Amino acid sequence: MTDSRIAKAELGTGGPEVGVQGLGCMGMSFAYGPTDAEEARATLERALELGVTLYDTADAYGQGENEKFLAPFFNAHRDEVVIATKFALTIPPDDPTRRIIRNDPPYIRQAVEASLKRLDVDVIDLYYMHRRDVNVPIEETVGVMAELIREGKVKHLGLSEVTGGELRAAQAVHPIAAVQSEWSLFSRDIEASVVPTARELGVSLVPYSPLGRGFLTGSFVNAEKDLTADDFRRQQPRFTGDNAAANAALLEPIRTVAQAHDASVGQIALAWVQQQSALHGLPVIPIPGTRKRTRIEENTAATRIVLSEDDLKLLDPIATQVAGNRYADMTFTSAGRE
Repeated sequence: MTDSRIAKAELGTGGPEVGVQGLGCMGMSFAYGPTDAEEARATLERALELGVTLYDTADAYGQGENEKFLAPFFNAHRDEVVIATKFALTIPPDDPTRRIIRNDPPYIRQAVEASLKRLDVDVIDLYYMHRRDVNVPIEETVGVMAELIREGKVKHLGLSEVTGGELRAAQAVHPIAAVQSEWSLFSRDIEASVVPTARELGVSLVPYSPLGRGFLTGSFVNAEKDLTADDFRRQQPRFTGDNAAANAALLEPIRTVAQAHDASVGQIALAWVQQQSALHGLPVIPIPGTRKRTRIEENTAATRIVLSEDDLKLLDPIATQVAGNRYADMTFTSAGRE
């Protein structure tokens, strides 16, 4: 495995320069079952060695525990990393299937102060609205977020799971550096409106779950049978029952391409996402999540794989054949608002 550092890209117009692949840190303390804290910390360090500089968390991950877990690493490398965290989403610990969304100004101010304290930093580099509360005008929400920049608490603004129209309305209030949405071989709906709008406005795309929450690596076949009881993927329709079996079959063309490139299926899935930058003409900085050093090495190596036109043609039909929604409850996503 090469130690070559990954290339860099600009995060939004005039934004910070970051590695072309970031790291989703949620699973280090939330959602994906038991974790090895020592290995997770070593993974953070290895990622930085390989040029990964964008680290993604949220106040919703473990009721703030993920931010606390990352704080020592961020403080040790404050000038080398770009910290991204989020507000707006609460997951009650007694009901992990429930989502509470708030975008109102008092809540945002409360949330940012709490995140700054847990992260033990003076300023958040990239602050996202995690989910959209349709009862609060997005102009009002972004207006408060912009005030946080003027107050020196935040450097750049991001939005997650918004429509193209919502992004345009937000950009009219204050420049948006990044939009974070699910984008993978299994999930391509943002290509219809969000991606072209982001390209026009000079906004970067930060795909979350570019590996389909691990399913596109082939690491599990059926969440109910293969994953621990506390793993939230057991709640997701794509990974259970008949859907899981149907979707597992969709990995075959990925395996074909992987064999041709002497790569893993996960690397091909990631390379496909990375290549969307050139295909769509905007910065695309995926944030695959992992808590193992070997996976970081594998994932970053995928940034150097170039897929041919024939490869892309073979992979292109996969998304239209996927069985099941991304979540059991799609109301807290941008689906249906476009």
